[in-house]
Amino acid sequence: MSRTVYVNGDFVPEEEARISVFDRGFLFADGVYEVTSVLGGRILDFDGHAARLERSLAELGMGMPVTRDALLEIHRRLIAENGIDDGLVYLQVTRGAADRDFAYPSQDTPQTVVLFTQSKPGLADNPLAREGLKIISIPDERWGRRDIKTVQLLYPSMGKMMAKAAGAHDAWMTEDGHVTEGTSNNAYIVKDGVIVTRDLGPEILHGITRKAVLRFAREAQMKVEERAFTLEEAAAAQEAFVTSASTFVMPVVEIDGHPVGDGRPGPIAIRLREIYLDESRKASL
Repeated sequence: MSRTVYVNGDFVPEEEARISVFDRGFLFADGVYEVTSVLGGRILDFDGHAARLERSLAELGMGMPVTRDALLEIHRRLIAENGIDDGLVYLQVTRGAADRDFAYPSQDTPQTVVLFTQSKPGLADNPLAREGLKIISIPDERWGRRDIKTVQLLYPSMGKMMAKAAGAHDAWMTEDGHVTEGTSNNAYIVKDGVIVTRDLGPEILHGITRKAVLRFAREAQMKVEERAFTLEEAAAAQEAFVTSASTFVMPVVEIDGHPVGDGRPGPIAIRLREIYLDESRKASL
């Protein structure tokens, strides 16, 4: 059955969805995106994702094309019309369509706004949460403003394929001897009982799930350090895990072919996943 998607104010069948060949998201990756998870037909962390969308747009000199309330209603209508119980809502905003020029078009150029859903039955029941991820390390060759959630995802996509070719699930990117983040997630280790993750800055995405998980960890009296860590530290860690909107908290059991800890999901990652899913479901919209 065809999905209903949202394009510039209209809800249309996906086969009828159209944007201009001159759209700057297509020509220049001049746009930003967000992905929200849906569990039981309800949206997780909507306000956090909306706030980050506003920030990303502002960093690129763009405004919000619709109000936050209107955006929530678009999400809800797409979820209802597409019968999404567990899944994702993808949102993309670009600077709009204009004749190709490196200079930005005029401020009154209408932005392009696209949303669509993806059904993911059993999203919170991913068997990898019980098995753990195997990851490889690769150099971080992205641009410097990774804190802006732009649609420039070619290198992360390449990283996913490098991991697949190596028989792994994902890759952690490194720069100046330290781990920045995963291809589509924030990275963590547990060292001497302390959760360690990269501090916020332009080097990493300011993860919405990261923010929630760190808050839940502190509320549970777990110790947290926000600082850069090396691959050598990761290799000697008791545990490792990643967080993202679509995978929540996911244990890492192997890095570059070497087991992390005893090679099984660790208790801190397992507990944080339980807490995150429980608390996020309670606060879902």
